[in-house]
Amino acid sequence: MIEIIILLSSWIIGILLFCFLVPVSKLRLAIIGFLIMQTITWPLGFLVSEFNLISYPVRLFDDAARTSFTFEYFAFPIVSALYNLYHPRKSKLRGLLFTSIIVSLLTGIEVILERYTDTIEYINWRWYWSSISMFITLYISLGIWNWFNKKSADK
Repeated sequence: MIEIIILLSSWIIGILLFCFLVPVSKLRLAIIGFLIMQTITWPLGFLVSEFNLISYPVRLFDDAARTSFTFEYFAFPIVSALYNLYHPRKSKLRGLLFTSIIVSLLTGIEVILERYTDTIEYINWRWYWSSISMFITLYISLGIWNWFNKKSADK
């Protein structure tokens, strides 16, 4: 039962964060960031679950996919959309620190969920693989997002 509460809370918190932290003037940019991350996490999430690196014993749509719909298609894309909007632009060091803080928070939450709930189970996986993969995918998402925004500003 706690797992269902966690999953539903993730959706509620994600929606609230998106509504309160995305200015209306930047809504299009946030949606683009959200969709970019969904595109990245879709194949990666399936690979990780299909190769039995991670399992999600309690998940939404358990008959449709072995991956975590809540994390791969909603929570992480919300984080990515906000990350892209608020990533420091002027200093590479601040950007690296910002990314490190976000990844550390997400990894910490994941480790707690892995240890104390059935929302995620590491099979052939370690917490540092999550950190590395989140770090890389956030930077890939940011790069695509910046490229897309530069292209749309050029028109």
